[in-house]
Amino acid sequence: MNFLAHIFLSGDNKLITIGNFVGDGVRGKKYKDYPTEIQLGILLHREIDTFTDAHTLFRRSTKRLHKNYGHYSGVIVDIFYDHFLAKNWTTYSSIPLPIYVENFYRSLTNNFEVLPPRFKKLTPFMIEDNWLLSYASLEGIQKVLNGINRRTEGKSKMNKATTELKANYEDFENDFTLFFDELMTFSQKKRIELETQFNI
Repeated sequence: MNFLAHIFLSGDNKLITIGNFVGDGVRGKKYKDYPTEIQLGILLHREIDTFTDAHTLFRRSTKRLHKNYGHYSGVIVDIFYDHFLAKNWTTYSSIPLPIYVENFYRSLTNNFEVLPPRFKKLTPFMIEDNWLLSYASLEGIQKVLNGINRRTEGKSKMNKATTELKANYEDFENDFTLFFDELMTFSQKKRIELETQFNI
């Protein structure tokens, strides 16, 4: 899953949310270098990714892209799913998305020093361009895909993936809706297990 989903699936604890957000920037046992609640968030991030990558609905979505994008298909679907989460936000949260996103940006700023180096570089750009809110529109998704394509020096060709999104929009959205219900249940259970393990 991409940024918005990881943040949302963290619950209400701000440090767990930050840990889940930065999970990709912390390898192996390096997570133990962070405060306890951030450690929990990093481990939750890994559990979410493992569950997602193995799920039949997620794999069904990636198969629509594999011919043209190969191993980048999973990254693209992660971004597509963040689009559907943002677009249908009121289905999942009673807090309006702009307010939810602003609260998260404030939390990131207040805890900036604890972020891994990669995320210290990324966060100012995320806030300035308001990535999380932009996911709700196709234009915002296009900008995200354009940026990742540039970082792969054009090898991923991900900037073209909105073509498949538009052509198979209903199918992707149906996959997301069914999958995300299961992911929310899994994430809540796993978070409770980790909180018990960490005595939080």
